Formats: sequence, structure tokens, C-alpha cells
Amino acid sequence: MPLQAVESQRLYRQIAEQLRGLITAGEFEAGSRLPAERDLARQLGVSRPSVREALIALEVEGWVEVRIGSGVYIRPQAAGHGRGNGHAAGPAEWGPLELMRARELVEGEVAALAARRARKAQIAAMADALAHMQSDAQAGVVPREGDEAFHAAVADACGNEVLRDTVVGYWQARSGPLFARMSDYFENPASWSAALVEHASVLDAIRAHDAQAARSAMHHHLQRAYNRYSASWRRANSS
Repeated sequence: MPLQAVESQRLYRQIAEQLRGLITAGEFEAGSRLPAERDLARQLGVSRPSVREALIALEVEGWVEVRIGSGVYIRPQAAGHGRGNGHAAGPAEWGPLELMRARELVEGEVAALAARRARKAQIAAMADALAHMQSDAQAGVVPREGDEAFHAAVADACGNEVLRDTVVGYWQARSGPLFARMSDYFENPASWSAALVEHASVLDAIRAHDAQAARSAMHHHLQRAYNRYSASWRRANSS
């Protein structure tokens, strides 16, 4: 297959562009299955999670259909037809995995600053957001609203407007269709249960005004979140 190794910048887009080009050129017939994820990763010289991210982007754009346990198939109306190059500018099309890594770096320091500077009212706002998450999770509702409120409260407590706006920007990026589709695949009651425990650890450290513990707890949370979004299709859907 005429695939080329890709560079790291906006990796999932580069992978998606190559696959989209092959589909448009008729290299894959309508209804045919793409090569296995591991084979695509080997030929492209990238990780399997990066390939998975690109395949989900193509699914969002209508080029392929992901069938868990079976494979990724070319949609009949996509093969041989140009439907745009899939480019979209701005945070809404940041790669979810790259976004997770950026959040880990930035929000760890935000949490450390919050631990040093948070006032009682700001800590109460974090506690309220966590309670909102717990209430939604118990009701079977995806607790994204409380999740966003928690991270916004931590950012507000750090005392730096630029960092606060940066964290808000990360959450705006989560509203994009790619992130939403990945959430459908990789978020489930088990993942949210784990996330609730991780958020509680961040809150405990900030309440104790322990900057190092807050940084470590936030790093741990976002590292685990990255791992959850990097899970295999089968493992993500068996939780």
C-alpha cells in the first residue's frame, strides 16, 4: 500500500489525509475493510492510538464506518468521491490525544498554584462541581458539566487570568465533533467512576494547600485520562 511515514505535527490529520487520498483515488473499494490498525501503524511509523484517532476523524467526516470487533469499512458514498479535505482550523479540531498531553503539562501547574492561592469560596466551588459530577454519575448522566466546572474552578483559583483562559480554551476544544465521537467510544461508567476518585484527590490536595500533591494528583488524573482515550476498541467497549 502506498503509504508514507508521517511527521509528528497534527499527526492524526496527516494520517487521515493520506487515507482519505487513497479512498478518493479508489485504492479501496466501497464497502471494503481497511487494513488492520496495527498494520496501518507499522506502515505509517506511528502509534496505534494515533491511527485510531485518525480513523475516528474519518468516521466523523463520513468516509468510513467503524464496526467494533470487525474493522473499519469504507462507506459506499465515500469511495471515489471528493468530499472536502477535512481540514478545520482552530481548537475544535485539535487532536484529543495532543490536547490531553497539553492539559497534563499546563493543568498540573494550575493545580499547584491553586493549592497555594485558593480561598475558601473557590475551594467550595470545586467541591460543588465534584458533587455535581457525583450526582450526575449516580443518575446515569454523563457528568461532563460538573467535570468542566471543576477544572474551571481550579483554574479560577490559580490567580492567573492567562492560565484560566487557557484552561477554558481546552474545554472549548472538547466541544468539537472528533472529541465527542472519541468520548462515545472511550467514556463509560467505569471510566467516570475512576475520574471521580482522581478529581477528589486533586480537591483534597488543594484543600490542604499542598502544591506538590495537587500537581501530582492532576498529572495522575490527566495521564489516566490519556490512557483511557488510548485504549483499544475492544478494551474500551468491554468496560
